Amino acid sequence: QVRLVESGGGLVQAGGSLRLSCAASGISFSFDRMGWYRQAPGKERELVAEIFSGGTTNYADSVKGRFTISRDNAKNTVYLQMNSLKDEDTAVYYCNAQAWRLWWGQGTQVTVSS
Repeated sequence: QVRLVESGGGLVQAGGSLRLSCAASGISFSFDRMGWYRQAPGKERELVAEIFSGGTTNYADSVKGRFTISRDNAKNTVYLQMNSLKDEDTAVYYCNAQAWRLWWGQGTQVTVSS
């Protein structure tokens, strides 16, 4: 059974940094794509960043230049380095992974205080 587990969330002051990790277990294949999404209270879940198996990345405009997505295929793990955090980055962050279907993690809370 494929399982995605996020970690690294927490409380940070505006301008600070956090690094999220999402480790996949129970797989014997490589994901075509892995991504990070977030959902703030009262808002829809939105794409933050995604990375494809060949290394191509995409970012939401709101995080470009501040966040960096990376993946370690040997560890089946995707990371999100978040710098220069702002209040509006406060949300629950979810990772997902796609092969012939889509899997989601349980989410990790990121709270940015000003």
